[in-house]
Amino acid sequence: MFVRLRKRSLAVLLVAGAVPVMFMLYFIFTTEDVVSNHDRILEADVLESKIVQRLRDTENQNIVLRKELSQTQNQLLRLQMTLAAANESTKMKCLNAEPDVPKCELIHVAIVCAGHNATRDVVTLIKSVLFYRRNPLHFHFISDPIAQLILSKLFETWSVAEVQYSFYPADSIKPDVTWIPNRHYSGVYGLMKLTLPKTLPLNLEKVIVLDTDVTFATDIAELWKIFRVFKGKQAIGLVENQSDWYLGKLWKNHQPWPALGRGFNTGVILLELKMLRELSWMQMWRLIAEKELMTMLYVSLADQDIFNTVLKQHPYLVYRLPCQWNVQLSENTRSEQCYSEASDLKVIHWNSPMKLKVKNKHVEFFRNMYLTFLEYDGNLLRRELFGCTNADDTAHGQDLLSELTDDDDCYDFRREREMTHRTHLYYLDYSYEPQSDDVTLVAQLSMDRLQMLEMICRHWEGPISIALYMSDAEAQQFLRYAIGSETLMSRKNIGYHIVYREGQFYPVNYLRNTALQQVKSPFVFLSDIDFLPMYGLYEYLKKAASMMDISHEKKALVVPAFETQRYRLEFPKSKAELLSMLDMGTLFTFRYHVWAKGHAPTNFAKWGTATTPYKVEWELDFEPYVVVRRDIPSFDQRFLGFGWNKVSHIMELDAQGFEFVVLPNAFIIHMPHAPSFDIAKFRSSSVYRKCLKILKGEFQRDLSKKYGIKALKYLSVE
Repeated sequence: MFVRLRKRSLAVLLVAGAVPVMFMLYFIFTTEDVVSNHDRILEADVLESKIVQRLRDTENQNIVLRKELSQTQNQLLRLQMTLAAANESTKMKCLNAEPDVPKCELIHVAIVCAGHNATRDVVTLIKSVLFYRRNPLHFHFISDPIAQLILSKLFETWSVAEVQYSFYPADSIKPDVTWIPNRHYSGVYGLMKLTLPKTLPLNLEKVIVLDTDVTFATDIAELWKIFRVFKGKQAIGLVENQSDWYLGKLWKNHQPWPALGRGFNTGVILLELKMLRELSWMQMWRLIAEKELMTMLYVSLADQDIFNTVLKQHPYLVYRLPCQWNVQLSENTRSEQCYSEASDLKVIHWNSPMKLKVKNKHVEFFRNMYLTFLEYDGNLLRRELFGCTNADDTAHGQDLLSELTDDDDCYDFRREREMTHRTHLYYLDYSYEPQSDDVTLVAQLSMDRLQMLEMICRHWEGPISIALYMSDAEAQQFLRYAIGSETLMSRKNIGYHIVYREGQFYPVNYLRNTALQQVKSPFVFLSDIDFLPMYGLYEYLKKAASMMDISHEKKALVVPAFETQRYRLEFPKSKAELLSMLDMGTLFTFRYHVWAKGHAPTNFAKWGTATTPYKVEWELDFEPYVVVRRDIPSFDQRFLGFGWNKVSHIMELDAQGFEFVVLPNAFIIHMPHAPSFDIAKFRSSSVYRKCLKILKGEFQRDLSKKYGIKALKYLSVE
């Protein structure tokens, strides 16, 4: 408006000629520039003020929007959780609507188990499965040699009805997976589940795969029937991972392997083996793993990383199991969302190096459930499955028992002679290669003699094979005791073999045979747990066994036995000190006051002055502690509890022509302890003593039949 007025005035002035034209032009345009600059400054100030205000308004609006977005996200999360729960519920309803697995249908379970510790874990898992199961089972173990030895003996002696087992050597599988760099604590064995479609028999079409650190809280048949709802090419059933591992949010620069969403946990897997073989599973996962390792360099979670990356590229393979089938108790998990009540639980997975120390608001409940199965009497799981038991499996045992009659006063003795005790070999780590002249101390004990172990270890540095007669709960007490003992944990040359308690008599010779069978050295020293060897006895016996050539000659080297009645004893460091203590009455020859003839043939008077080994003749009731070669006859298992258990064995050695040679510079000392329960029964029960006499007669007659005329002397002497 102002410009338009100025132009109109200029026209008037030009017409009037009142002012020179050039001057007027200069004045007007100069004035216009000044006014224009001032105007622009005012406009800029106004604009800046408007921009600042608009920014403030925008920021306020953003704050409101963020609050609304946060509320919306929380609502969506709650809705997602509700939908997930509803989905889980729908799945469970659909699964529950499926008909039950036929009661005699065989369920197959695959487990990778290697090493001593893993065998202890797998026993707890198997107990939980057996406790709830109503179907026959077939366990497929990928194992190293030590685990195969332990588990085969365990299943053989457990004798659970309708349970089969097979082993697949891990060494033959290692080439398929050792090329994968792995930082998981499970080592190469943590990768072997990837090979199951190749490793397991071709006629096996489906299998449940379990980690050793899971515990069942329901019948495994419920999991088995989920195979029926697999569709299309679904071949791998897994539970979603309950930690944020595969989301990459656990720490800065955390780069997990690729996965679908949260990924999946491989502690519990359903594998459709037939489908995976058709899809060339071995080639599929190997190609994907090789490609990813070019950038990832190694796996952190063993097979789980590779399974997840394969499923990321081939999502059609996976069937999402309800999360109750793998409630994961590890760090940074959200496992609490899987259940609201204990009845919802199906499988508890202790998938953390911390194991029972993991933090969870219900961890005490889970821990108690685990400990229940840990200490549960496995003998109670031998029950037969109604209508499924194979008659041929139990026919032999029934035939033996049918020959016994209840009206026999010695029925209990005869029945327990036929009993097979559940046995867990090498309960703790064992790693020892025997020398060519090595001697292993063989002994057995029950819980009340446990304190002798450390004392013997201080006196005997060589290998030991020892059978421990305990209940499941006592075995756990022993484990805690051993782990807490620096003396025991420092030794890897001791084989601890748990024989689980069953029956009313102490199976002393069964225990001795168990320990004897596991000896790896050429020679054995047959001792008892309440004897302490003299210092240096191990090295002395090795030299004596070699010098006496007992590997080729039938000789039993007698180690003279003494005893003390004092709980605290200044242990003699030499034969001279021992003889002095005998003179002073601090020590005595073993059982001189109650059972002198058990060791009288040793001839202690001669031993006191002997400097070279000397031969002694066998006499009735002779029961010395001897060093012999490993391939001797077993102890006769008809003798239970107290009485004639060693006497019968020495008698058979004599029948086989063994010479008894006393070592002049060797000794052991019996330490005092409370009387055993079995000796108390022997002393108080006339039936016990009567049956022992009957069993002795039967043994002597059997010995005569076995060894002919040369064994008749045992009958005549008696």
